[in-house]
Amino acid sequence: MEVDLHLHTTASDGRLTPEEVVQVAARKGLTIIAITDHDSVEGVSSAREAARHFPSLRVIPGVEINTDAPDGTVHILGYFMDYEDMEFQSGLKVLRHSRELRAKKMIAKLDGLGVHVDWQRVQELAAGGSMGRPHIAQVMLENGHISSFEEAFIKYIGRRGPAYVKRDRLSAVEAVEMVLRAGGLPVLAHPADISNLEALVVRLKGIGLVGLEAYYGGYRRSTVQRLVGLADKYELLTSGGSDFHGLGSADETPIGGVDVPFDCAQSLISLAEQREMLT
Repeated sequence: MEVDLHLHTTASDGRLTPEEVVQVAARKGLTIIAITDHDSVEGVSSAREAARHFPSLRVIPGVEINTDAPDGTVHILGYFMDYEDMEFQSGLKVLRHSRELRAKKMIAKLDGLGVHVDWQRVQELAAGGSMGRPHIAQVMLENGHISSFEEAFIKYIGRRGPAYVKRDRLSAVEAVEMVLRAGGLPVLAHPADISNLEALVVRLKGIGLVGLEAYYGGYRRSTVQRLVGLADKYELLTSGGSDFHGLGSADETPIGGVDVPFDCAQSLISLAEQREMLT
């Protein structure tokens, strides 16, 4: 297993710094990884700099944008964007601000339920990066309100929980367009459970979607085959990764823990080369 194209760091809601993610990946013998933080590219430069110490490891710049959908959320991965582009950075900043507003509202709801979560501690954990529900869950865990991360989502801050708050998001179309404007390659993340998936693929393919994340932690072989078949049908690339956050849950897929064919990374890189995106 040499490829992991879906990794999170402390630039969003991951537990490891970009440098630590690179070190773990290198130690495990991976040769190509992508840093794909939620609504943030703040960890990309640090990861690429750290990779200079590991000549056999390549770091692809990436991002994961959470978008709104009628039945939940759809996530769009972007690869090879010009992550220093000012318009792109500005758009991500707006998304991160909406995350902060949402976190404050969730904390207020939790307080009404008798579960106090200190805002300053949440900020400390986010460390200026993209704030997410795992940061709130961590404070709940530290304060003894829950016994596990899973409990926080099941009882309080999951989609059906009493402290859940919906935040402002882009549509999937807007996220794909955002990645394209920054010169990147948009890929539909962990799509197996998306309602009306094929119709969404057709719509997004029409505006520039280039791939599906067919190889993903927890996917059965039959699921992978279905997604690969769908990608082939619409002439899309396939990608894959662990979606690693380092949260310590028993069922989390580790870095490099998904058998992603090396051809997935090669095809992505080749397309970036064709479109003169490589930096």
